[in-house]
Amino acid sequence: MSWEFLLDQFAIQFGLWWIIWPAILLGIVVGILPGFSPQNTLIMLLPLTLAVPVEQAMAFMISLYCANHLAGGIPAILVRIPGSGGAAATTLDGYPMTQKGQAQQALVLCFTASVFGGLITTLATIALLPWLSQIGLYLRSVEMVVVMLFGLTLIAVIAAKDTLKALIAGFFGLLIGVIGTDHIYNTPRATFGFLELYDGVPLVPALIGLFAISEALVMIEEKMIVDEAGRERAMQARWSDTVDGLRLSLQRWWHIVWTAFVGLFIGIVPGAGASIAAFVAYQQSRLWSKHPELYGTGIPEGVIAPESANNGVTSGTLVPTLALGVPGGSTAAVMMIVLQYHGMVLGPRLFATDPGVAYGVFVSMAVAYIFMIFTILPLARYMSRVVLFETSYLAPIIILVTIVAAFGERQYLFDMGLALVFGVIGYIAHKTSYHVTALLIGILLGPLFEQYLVRALRLSEGNLMILFSSTLGNVLWGMLVLSLLLPLWRAYPQRKQAAERFGGEA
Repeated sequence: MSWEFLLDQFAIQFGLWWIIWPAILLGIVVGILPGFSPQNTLIMLLPLTLAVPVEQAMAFMISLYCANHLAGGIPAILVRIPGSGGAAATTLDGYPMTQKGQAQQALVLCFTASVFGGLITTLATIALLPWLSQIGLYLRSVEMVVVMLFGLTLIAVIAAKDTLKALIAGFFGLLIGVIGTDHIYNTPRATFGFLELYDGVPLVPALIGLFAISEALVMIEEKMIVDEAGRERAMQARWSDTVDGLRLSLQRWWHIVWTAFVGLFIGIVPGAGASIAAFVAYQQSRLWSKHPELYGTGIPEGVIAPESANNGVTSGTLVPTLALGVPGGSTAAVMMIVLQYHGMVLGPRLFATDPGVAYGVFVSMAVAYIFMIFTILPLARYMSRVVLFETSYLAPIIILVTIVAAFGERQYLFDMGLALVFGVIGYIAHKTSYHVTALLIGILLGPLFEQYLVRALRLSEGNLMILFSSTLGNVLWGMLVLSLLLPLWRAYPQRKQAAERFGGEA
């Protein structure tokens, strides 16, 4: 791949601005609405993408896909309702910043981390595509078991504040996650006779219920989202707050880079997805922080890590799709249908027969992120004003939109009722100080952990030592143990000083 070829591709993609701009705006709208996923939008627009040339179709789909990943953090920050599973970790620090009257800075952090995280990993993918395409071949079931455990250890991180309640919520989520048919004999487990649960608990109704509906019920009890001081600060929002958010982002540029690459590498694994990447990045960000005790109180790093990883996934998801012919996710599967309809043969041959399409997809992604810089940043000042609306207006709108979104995913009335059930569970969890995020982690990662673990054990005929049979897997095991021991090692001097101080006072 020569520089002339690459520059030609950038020129072609910039020439498609008339497609990219509307796709970005549509992706932002879809991403803000909880439960409305990019794959559903692309499926509805499939006749349009099949009717236009493949370059235009891919530019439209890629731009919508990237903008959707970025926009999911907007409701997560403003009203603690993630627009997608990948933005669930953003609520941990994004919403506390809003409550402190720093909604505009939090949104700028989210936008900057998303745009530059996605842009950096996209450019890296273009440069390293032949090597990155091989990563998916090395991350097998054994290695993915450990990757899932990295995400599950976030339950232990949350448990640091209230150990018993966080662990109970996490294990309850894991129990909900095993609902459905098992991975060996397809035997129904805890489905209570509902055919709609045979494929497991659907993520969208669970996400909507635990965060959106439960949060709307909590909102009704208060007149406003933020207190009087927070409202005063939001009403005085100026362009200088946007500049302040940019300054905070630039000071943490390295944080954006390395968490974006966490998302890239996890995104390359087919089926892993943005949710896993965001939780793992947040857990690692807290682990290596000099002030881990501040996570969850509203700090910039807690917003940057999940959002940067969330958008680092976008380029990683397309690597196995184009290089191996294996869709990296549901959105990538829709793109795969369009490419095959236009006669593209996916796999290593694509880079030899149609390099303009193969590399043009990633160039289109880079151009979309460049356009998003100028599209989304100026909106942060106005979006932050949402906190000034009274909850008597916000709560009914949230419930109405999210219930429709719960139906739209699979078009089952059952899912609307399921969302309401999870809404009640989430509301009870809020009122009794059980952590909803710990519950969601169990629901989200539990089935994936079981799937990879069962697959590995079937290959070894039940021998647990297969989990330690891979060099890469053993390296990941070592990193996991380090992740668990490092917080204890850091906390030891503090506990020792506290014990000495207590002894001296006694």
